Formats: sequence, C-alpha cells, structure tokens
Amino acid sequence: MPEKPEVLTVVKSLKTKIIGKTIEKVDIYWDNIIVNPSTKEFKKRIKNQKINNITTRGKWIVIHLDKDVLLIHLRMEGKFFFRNKNQKLEKHEHVVFTFTDKTEMRFHDVRKFGKMHLLDKNNYLNEIPLKDMGYEFDDKNLTEQYLYDKLQKKSIPIKTSLLDQSIITGIGNIYDDEILFLSKINPLRKSNTITLKECKKIIDNTNTILNKAIKLGGTTIKSFTSSEGVHGLFQNELLIHGKKNGICPVCHKKIENIKINGRGTYYCSNCQK
Repeated sequence: MPEKPEVLTVVKSLKTKIIGKTIEKVDIYWDNIIVNPSTKEFKKRIKNQKINNITTRGKWIVIHLDKDVLLIHLRMEGKFFFRNKNQKLEKHEHVVFTFTDKTEMRFHDVRKFGKMHLLDKNNYLNEIPLKDMGYEFDDKNLTEQYLYDKLQKKSIPIKTSLLDQSIITGIGNIYDDEILFLSKINPLRKSNTITLKECKKIIDNTNTILNKAIKLGGTTIKSFTSSEGVHGLFQNELLIHGKKNGICPVCHKKIENIKINGRGTYYCSNCQK
C-alpha cells in the first residue's frame, strides 16, 4: 500500500498533467470506489469544475476544484493512466475523468479497494475521512511530548500505534519497520512503555526516512507503482523491511519476520531488544 512518499510522488506526476484542466464528465464503472456522495450526484457535481491545485493529507490525494475537493485514496494498487478519448477501455480502469481537451485520466485498480470522496471545499477538513487525522510527519506540532502523551494511553504494540493515522498520518507498514529499526525499538513493545527520549528518536527517524524516500520517489514494492512508467527507488535503501531470511545490516544476525495484528513485520531481535 502506498504511504506518504508514494502519495507525494503520485501528486508530483499529476501536477504536470492535469492542473488547469476542466472536467467535462466522469464515467464510473465500479460504484464502490465512490464513497460520498452517490455516484449520480458525484458525476453531476464534478462536471465542468476546473482542477486548480493538488495537495495531500496523510495518504489521501486532495484535488482542489472550483467548488469541491476530490479526495482519492489509492489503497493497495490504485494508479492513474492517461489516455486519449478514443483509446479502448482496459479491464481494470474503473473511473474515467474526461477533460474538455478530450484527454482522459483513468483510475486503474486491480483489487478495487481505492476510494473517492467529493466534498465541499470550505469544510472538507472537518468531515470524514480527514477530520480525525493526526499530524503530518513534518508538522511542527508533532513533538516528543505529543507522541508520548498519545502512547501513554495505549497498551498495544508500538508497531500498531505508529500505523494509527489519528496519531501520525502517512506512516504505513514499510516505513514503520524502518523507523523502529533505526530507533532500536522492538515492534512488540507496548506503546505505553516508550519513553519521552524514545519518542524523540521515533520522530527524528520518521523525518529522516520519509524525507529520503520522498527524494527517491517512494518505494516500488510488489505490484505498486505510483503511476504508469513511474517507479520509486527507495526500495533499494530499505534496511529491514522485506528482508526475508536476510541479515541485519548492523549486527549481522538473522532478521525476524513475524505478524503483528496481521501486518508482516521485520525486525532484528538483537538490535531491537
């Protein structure tokens, strides 16, 4: 699943292709992708709106229109393909945005997990799905004291807490493992045992890892690419995640691979005691 660096990479690509274009119509071939409003209302409201800007909130792509914002979550395998209007519709192209210049942006999603919301631009931050989201990784309000206070209320593994988008938004499974490895924190440790000093390590390493991943265009892993022909390079920098039967780059012990709340987790039992 794409995390913050991958989402930012997608947005960078989209900005070069669709800012300034006007949406002539939208065709929807898999209704479940549209969460809010109804597909009928979605198609009616978005028509003739211009794309003015594209930003992000956590893992959500935020497309700013004249009256509304279009929120898009790629989930597992969502990506955008750009076609001419007369090109044949492919099997997994479920939402097609046709612009007034007769080009198309097609949302391609093999697993059909992607989601879209069309919300009033004046209130979208106070509505689901964004209203309960935590701080971005680079927000000045994300302090060690803030994180410490949040973790004190949780007895679940720290691995799981860092995936909680209401605490820090944008961290997913891959970067979670990398952050905890650099912080020398065992992913199984209860969140309420993490010290204030360790909270600072987590925040500092989150910034280090995500900023580097952003510069390298994110991580291309398994079937995810940010868009057609765009591949991230950060997978070449991963220290721990995905290293099945691998060796720790620090102590040279075998890397452990376990499940924590259903999420594949990689760590070094020697470095992360």
